[in-house]
Amino acid sequence: MSEATADASGKAPGEDRSLLVLDDDEAFRRRLARAMERRGFVPVMAESVAEGLEIVRAAPPAFAVVDLRLEDGNGLDVVEALRAARPDSRIIVLTGYGAIATAVAAVKIGATDYLSKPADADDIEAALMAEPNAKPAPPENPMSADRVRWEHIQRVFELCDRNVSETARRLNMHRRTLQRILAKRSPR
Repeated sequence: MSEATADASGKAPGEDRSLLVLDDDEAFRRRLARAMERRGFVPVMAESVAEGLEIVRAAPPAFAVVDLRLEDGNGLDVVEALRAARPDSRIIVLTGYGAIATAVAAVKIGATDYLSKPADADDIEAALMAEPNAKPAPPENPMSADRVRWEHIQRVFELCDRNVSETARRLNMHRRTLQRILAKRSPR
């Protein structure tokens, strides 16, 4: 193999299947790593932003699945570091708190895609291996109008630093009505 066709790891493009699995849920992290290993990836696991950054500095992986909210910080810090260390990496951001604003932020700093938990290994592999400019297939189960409304309220609430009064004012909504909405579970 010529040096011109080799990447930083010394392998030809497409050969490197190194994968960072960064999630603070140990059971999920281990299950996902095993499932991705069966699919031909070489997973390295981490449970914190600090561990993830250490792995990125030591040997930036070709692929990454990064949880958004971790105990010691935000997974987007690892996405940013990985994108800087290895621009060709393919990064999927996972979160249990699916919000449009977070998805936009993740993609802007270099994530390839954004998936809400629970995402299975097939969905993750499809997102990791998707063609860069390919349009995703339409969702099998799109969000309901109630869910879209709830997501918008959650986004504004987060942007207002979780201040109920400020969020209610910006949404032109009564504060108690907003509190009732926030206390309920997300609609399907």
